Amino acid sequence: MDRLARIKRRKSIRAKITGTKERPRLNVFRSSRYIYAALVDDTVGKTLISTGEKDINKSEKKTKKEKAFLVGKKIAEKAAKEGISKVVFDRAGYLFHGRLKELAAGAKEGGLKF
Repeated sequence: MDRLARIKRRKSIRAKITGTKERPRLNVFRSSRYIYAALVDDTVGKTLISTGEKDINKSEKKTKKEKAFLVGKKIAEKAAKEGISKVVFDRAGYLFHGRLKELAAGAKEGGLKF
């Protein structure tokens, strides 16, 4: 039931937002084990930048929330190199809570504006 509710929320959200080259969509995918983020230009249907937990340093033990924060900072760092500072946040139907909130906080701290 939860999965169907998330899909319904995702469709509702995606009907209202789109990403452009100047202001791409910051898409988030959260599995039970990892979290991923991507900047997407919907006008041409192309992923501009993507990152995930597997791209960050694994030498230190961290909680899932701490890893999500680092993923947010990493995507902001990559976006800054490409000259992107403003994005549209797409939570993909997930509730803005926990790991998703930490990813958004990391992206904001890294310099992205929502």
